[in-house]
Amino acid sequence: MDTRTPVQRRFIMQSVKSFDTKPELAVRKLLTQLGYRYRLHNKSLPGKPDIVMPGLKTIFFVHGCFWHGHLCKKGRLPKSNLAFWRPKIRANKLRDSAHLKALKKGGWRVRVIWECQLKKPEKLRQFVSKAMHTDLKRE
Repeated sequence: MDTRTPVQRRFIMQSVKSFDTKPELAVRKLLTQLGYRYRLHNKSLPGKPDIVMPGLKTIFFVHGCFWHGHLCKKGRLPKSNLAFWRPKIRANKLRDSAHLKALKKGGWRVRVIWECQLKKPEKLRQFVSKAMHTDLKRE
């Protein structure tokens, strides 16, 4: 059973942003510090990727652990209303997988950065640097 009233739940759900989230802004700031240029939320690509680097054919998705079903502490399902949340998160994961496949088929290099990775900025920096270095070596 939900612990919130329908009005409270609606307010909470309406306040959830789909872009310009704190994790996404942190990754964008890091990419800028590393000297990379990028585009945002390209609607013509599957999944409307968060960060697109057309010249490098590289895409970054910045996923919230809860919304995309990551297997970490932040990705756990709530204890209430599982009949709603299980199918919701499963559908999100299936949709993400389809988008990744379509992008890779289109020749894009796709990287997923999870919200929980932002806790360790130096590891995130290494992950991004390695991803970009690997991408540049392939060209």
